[in-house]
Amino acid sequence: MENKTVILTTLNAAWATPGSIIDLFIESFQIGDGTRKLLDHLVIIALDKQTYVRCLSIHAHCFPLITEGADFSDEKLFMSAGYLSMMWTRIEFLRLVLEKGYNFIFSDVDILWFRNPLPQFYPEDDFQIACDHFMGDAFDLQNIPNGGFNYVKSNNRTIEFYKFWHASREKFPGHHDQDVFNFIKHDPYLLEMGIRVRFLSTAYFGGLCEPSRDFSKVCTMHANCCVGLSRKIHDLRVMLDDWRTYMSLPWKVKRSRAFSWRVPQNCSLAPLGS
Repeated sequence: MENKTVILTTLNAAWATPGSIIDLFIESFQIGDGTRKLLDHLVIIALDKQTYVRCLSIHAHCFPLITEGADFSDEKLFMSAGYLSMMWTRIEFLRLVLEKGYNFIFSDVDILWFRNPLPQFYPEDDFQIACDHFMGDAFDLQNIPNGGFNYVKSNNRTIEFYKFWHASREKFPGHHDQDVFNFIKHDPYLLEMGIRVRFLSTAYFGGLCEPSRDFSKVCTMHANCCVGLSRKIHDLRVMLDDWRTYMSLPWKVKRSRAFSWRVPQNCSLAPLGS
């Protein structure tokens, strides 16, 4: 990929078993519109030894990020101590990637890729992030961001921003990286460091919180607003089936824009078992 840009995702054993989310993630690249070639630029960051072994069996580029004294192998319940530790480990690692001179597209593994997102990024902006809810203005700080998908250019501004982001966890204990970003996006220090932040439209980068309505535009779909691994797997499979159906439609039907997602189905923010 041009300009030293890599695609990164993190993975633990709970999401790496055969038939689980990682297989659906890779499948989306394989059936997307011009996305198969992007697999050559995807690096899967394995958070435990078991996942690293599994990664090597299914993908060419795997990186072991094994944290001594931490076990990230099992499913981390949202906002649990293990979940928070895993999220902040990710932020620290991404800073190191920037310091090595690499731009990156970070994607949660529960995001399906249907088109190459690069044409939708803006070359003049440093940090571009997807949204759970997009208000219509790419620079409106009232947008509700989602840290599961972002495009970041390597420069002094973004490196300093990631340092500030990681350090801010101590100011806001008990919050995950996305919440802390939501707090610090208003901080005057961002203006001082000169970082250009843009929020990405859900028309191209959608999710279950706010789906991309136009199949002719959608680049990615995220299983956000969804608690529970089994729920995510079910609805991600439905999304893949919907995409296959859309791609098989005659051109005239595609142009009518009458096709829509059949999700959410199982996905919900309600606790499991409720």
